[in-house]
Amino acid sequence: MRLPGILLLAALLCVAPAFAQEAEQRTSIARLPAEVKQSISRALELFASSQNPDGSWGKSNRSGGTALGLMSFLLEGHVPGEGKYGEAMNKAIGFLISVESNGYFHDESDRGMYEHGLALLALSEAWGQSHDPRIRPALVRAVNLTLNAQNSEGGWRYGPRPSTADTSCSAMQVVALASAKESGIAVPAKHMQRAVDYLIANEVRSTGGFSYQLLAGAPMGGAAFARTAACTLALMLAGEHKHPATRAGVAYIGASPDSLFENDGHYHYGHYYAVQAMYQAGDEPFNKWYPKISKALLAKQNENGGWGSPAEFNAVDTGFSILTLGVPYRFLPIYQK
Repeated sequence: MRLPGILLLAALLCVAPAFAQEAEQRTSIARLPAEVKQSISRALELFASSQNPDGSWGKSNRSGGTALGLMSFLLEGHVPGEGKYGEAMNKAIGFLISVESNGYFHDESDRGMYEHGLALLALSEAWGQSHDPRIRPALVRAVNLTLNAQNSEGGWRYGPRPSTADTSCSAMQVVALASAKESGIAVPAKHMQRAVDYLIANEVRSTGGFSYQLLAGAPMGGAAFARTAACTLALMLAGEHKHPATRAGVAYIGASPDSLFENDGHYHYGHYYAVQAMYQAGDEPFNKWYPKISKALLAKQNENGGWGSPAEFNAVDTGFSILTLGVPYRFLPIYQK
């Protein structure tokens, strides 16, 4: 059963297993530093004041930006339809529902399945707190579309139909399907296993990281931080915490140089996945990782409260940053095992 409201998100996190320890030895409760709380509050105020009339956020990738905005409010325990941000959250839900067609969450400003996955993830998490009767039918259609778009390798690409696959899009679909499953939507185990097999096939064993695509069934190219973080978390959420590829992914992330906290080709996206992977990995990796990324993000926050270019509100970078900073709230959308 899906638990209502804040109890749902708290419960999901309270049962998240540690990576290398027994079930009773889970990541301990951490206090959110005052400066981080202030940073998140400023960013949420910016989200609230920057919402488009149709309930979306941003000018491009609007489904993705809106999904991240909705999850950012859920992160702090806000409930759709209630309190200070309730109306903004309801409008965001309405926008995501409005761009769904035959199961595909897609706005004309989106690239494709990545935004679809983020929308599926956000609405799956919101379903536990909202009585909006439109959400569950949309989730069922969206899950069916995602399953039907899985290719013969077990992965996904940017189009809503089987074609080629890459680890970035595929990891996003695994995360979304894991959340949908927790919300009570049927996700056949065979589809998740095929996705797990695809991600594992992309492991670059010489480094422990993950490649972007397969060529003739083998990893094509080298490993990189962002996709390794995405694949590692996706494997964890699919129940593969102790798989050697997952362990290797955690080690690869943990060995990243400190320069990674200052700059990376997919900075906000990569750290969004990495901090969650390190959270699930347990006390030691998380407590080494979180102070570094929180310090870096606080330094990068613009005066207006957002992240990305200060000239224009960037809902995607700002949403990813809030969700990265907010792990110690224990309301982060992480899924029950």
